Amino acid sequence: MQMVILAGGMGTRLRPLTEEVPKALVPVNGKPFLLHQIELLKGHDIRDIVLCVGHLGDQIKACFGDGGRLGVRIRYSEERGALLGTAGAIKNAEPLLEDEFFLLYGDSYLTVDYREVMRYFRRFSAQGLMVIYRNSNRFERSNVVVRDGRVAVYDKEGHTPGMEYINYGLSVLRKEALLLVPAGRPFSQEELYRLLIERGELLAWEAEHRFYEVGSRQGLAEFRELVASGGLEATAGVRR
Repeated sequence: MQMVILAGGMGTRLRPLTEEVPKALVPVNGKPFLLHQIELLKGHDIRDIVLCVGHLGDQIKACFGDGGRLGVRIRYSEERGALLGTAGAIKNAEPLLEDEFFLLYGDSYLTVDYREVMRYFRRFSAQGLMVIYRNSNRFERSNVVVRDGRVAVYDKEGHTPGMEYINYGLSVLRKEALLLVPAGRPFSQEELYRLLIERGELLAWEAEHRFYEVGSRQGLAEFRELVASGGLEATAGVRR
C-alpha cells in the first residue's frame, strides 16, 4: 500500500511556530509530527510514502532522507515556484504514484484500519473514496453529505441540509482520477472531488474514532496531550 502525504502547506494557523520550521517538523513531545505519522503508518504495513513538499521542504528532506533508517521508503515531489493547490500537488507527483494510493493530510493523525479501508475500496470500480466521520459540527464544521454509500456533497464553505459528516483527512484514489486535474496550474482537492461526485465516483467509508490534527493551535495542544498521556498506542490500534 502506498501513502501520499500532503506536506507542503504554509501552516499559517500555527504561526509563528511555522515561520522557520515546516508544519511536518513541529515538535510533539520530542519528535517531529511527521515521525508520529510515519510510525503509525508503518504499524499498519504502509511503507511506501510519497511526500508532497513545498514550504521549507528542504528541511523535511534533510530530516527524513529516503526513510531507510525508519524502515520505510520515502520519495519526494517538490513544488517549485507557484503553489499548485492540493490536487495540483498530487498531479505533480504523478510519476511516483501506484495505480491506487492513499492520500493523507500532512497535519492529520488518523487511527483507522487502513487495510480495511483499502479492502472496501477494492470492492468497487469507483475512482476515489473519502473517509468520513459523523462529526455533527463537534470538532469543526461538518462539510459532507452521504447518500447510498457515496459522497453526494462536499463543501467546506457553504451549508447543505444533511451535513452530518466531515472529511476525515484520508482518501483513496486511483491514479487515473488525475486525468481530471490539469497539469501545471493550481487545482484544489475540493475541485477534483466535485468532479468525482458529479460522476458518482467518490465512495464514503465511515471512521468510528475521532481524528487528531496539528493544523491549529487547539489541535496541536490536544495531540500533544494525547502523546504525553501515553494514549497514542491505545488509540492507534497498531498491528505489529
